[in-house]
Amino acid sequence: MTHVRTPVRRLTGVFLLTALAFALTTGLARADEYADVNQLLRSGKLVEASAKADQYLAGKPRDPQMRFLKGVIQSESGKTNDAINTFTRLTEDFPELPEPYNNLAVLYAGQSQFDKARTALEMAIRTNPSYATAHENLGDVYAKLASQAYSKALQLDSTNAAVQPKLALIRDLFATPAAKPGKTPTVSVAAAPAAEPAAAGQAPRAVATTPLPAASKDAAVTGDPAAATDVESAVRAWAAAWAAKDMNAYLAAYAPNFAVPAGQTRKTWEQDRRARIVGKSRISVKVDNLVVNANGNTATAKFRQEYKADALELTNGKTLTLVKSGDRWLITREVSGN
Repeated sequence: MTHVRTPVRRLTGVFLLTALAFALTTGLARADEYADVNQLLRSGKLVEASAKADQYLAGKPRDPQMRFLKGVIQSESGKTNDAINTFTRLTEDFPELPEPYNNLAVLYAGQSQFDKARTALEMAIRTNPSYATAHENLGDVYAKLASQAYSKALQLDSTNAAVQPKLALIRDLFATPAAKPGKTPTVSVAAAPAAEPAAAGQAPRAVATTPLPAASKDAAVTGDPAAATDVESAVRAWAAAWAAKDMNAYLAAYAPNFAVPAGQTRKTWEQDRRARIVGKSRISVKVDNLVVNANGNTATAKFRQEYKADALELTNGKTLTLVKSGDRWLITREVSGN
């Protein structure tokens, strides 16, 4: 994957700044507008990118993707408070989207407002329990909060020998050569819908929000070809059931031991999925760039998912882990944002 590396204002910690995982594809002209702004952003022409985004938003003030791009531009321009306001408004207008919550948390973390960062990340995870980046960032926030607590404990009792090793361990976690003086932080911009992991101490990395080009519908297969073909059929049947709001078929695609999100029982998860799916007037689920790896009775399916529901359109990477049960392939794990 090709990266364009440009200097960026450093944000504290290992927190990952993600791209908006949806693309509005209602017209070529609109996609070109996003591409133009994103290209200016990737080229470091922040003033021009901001002006073009403002021009677009003057006619379409509620457009979520351009507003998201505007927030990224503000963040990279050092206008942190403006970026916080932009992402906050996005969470208010589109509370079902996890990415604005995540990026809001990154900005709060950069200001050492870790309680606010934690709250934002919890909202991101509540919106999308399988959002891996938000889970990772939440772990980093907890580590930062622990560091603050241990430091306070040492201030109150410097003789406590049990605290210092814990504090040193957390500091080592966040200390890398990238964090040393003289090292210019960078941001990686990739033509993909989700962020790549950043090493501890590196600056967060934003991913291009340009709508992705049309992809082949043919699946790439590794491992057992016959099994992989069955897995592909199972994935596409799952997507079709979701789009048709056929809850019996949709929920039957998940294995009895499916890894439901933390804090939920299978029953509450199913109730939540029913509420989210049945309440929509129309749903479209498109599977592209499908890559299937089948070995024995286990398989993984990675793909780009394009989801449309009413006025909302989302594009993100997804990985399904499946197991063969009788003559069926059932989902045991579902991860978004990869």
